Amino acid sequence: MEQQREFCHRPVLLEECIRQLDIKPEGIYVDGTLGGGGHAFQICRRLTTGRLIGIDRDQDAIEAAGRRLSEFGEKAAVIRGNYRDMKKILSDLNITSVDGILLDLGVSSYQLDTPERGFGYRQDAPLDMRMDQRQALTAKELVNTYSQSELFHIIRDYGEDRFAKNIAKHIVLAREEKPIETTGELVSVIRRAIPMKIQAAGGHPAKRTFQAIRIALNDELGGLSDSMEEMISLLAPKGRLCIITFHSLEDRIVKNAFKKAEDPCTCPKDFPVCVCGKISQGKVLTRKPILPSGEELAQNSRAKSAKLRVFEKR
Repeated sequence: MEQQREFCHRPVLLEECIRQLDIKPEGIYVDGTLGGGGHAFQICRRLTTGRLIGIDRDQDAIEAAGRRLSEFGEKAAVIRGNYRDMKKILSDLNITSVDGILLDLGVSSYQLDTPERGFGYRQDAPLDMRMDQRQALTAKELVNTYSQSELFHIIRDYGEDRFAKNIAKHIVLAREEKPIETTGELVSVIRRAIPMKIQAAGGHPAKRTFQAIRIALNDELGGLSDSMEEMISLLAPKGRLCIITFHSLEDRIVKNAFKKAEDPCTCPKDFPVCVCGKISQGKVLTRKPILPSGEELAQNSRAKSAKLRVFEKR
């Protein structure tokens, strides 16, 4: 039951998400990153004849959410899958449009706090980091087989670490001696690549590299970018897409996709009228992202980088 307890922590921006989804009792809603079902539980509580479709690729999440949502019976469907396959998942359920979609991106507290999942850098455990345990590629294989150039680009682009080049170099040097097999071994390598005065002044030196490897391994940005247009197309009129990001690159993808959906016109700015024929899909409801309150930040430090953006279908 420890796993269930961990997954039941208060979800980030919960009240804000529920308010922005503008839930209709008879509506159909999708939680594409179900986790332990925290957001989904509150959505289900507000449904009468409506339905909640919960999707997650993590088997531990599916089991925990299944238990938590069991009291709602057929009102809640829990499906193991990837939100990038949402259209097919809904089609298999004979659903063509929905009233709201929620994504809470990034890694869950449970995944971070369960050492054997290999996401965390504070405890020594096998290098894994897979969000879907069925996936063949693990962080261990990535760290030990990717070229120095590939590692550099991953750490620089996804971790935004200014020492990316040196970290990649140290990883390659270390694995020539022996494979890097655990999170602790990788942390030690990263520490050797970053000047001590920098380590003393900042946060944990491995945070950015671990984040970068996780994002690359699970194709988190690719999945998001590939899914934005399709998720908007699945919305019914006045339906809303709510996305919580924790990383500047994720937030940029969401912001730009929402902007394009609102104003898809490709005509030159000096054209007196639009001739491209591209029609707006709706409107962005959050010109600036919604951020956690001071009260929430005091209760949950992991919410500090969260940003919520919302789009409403026309």
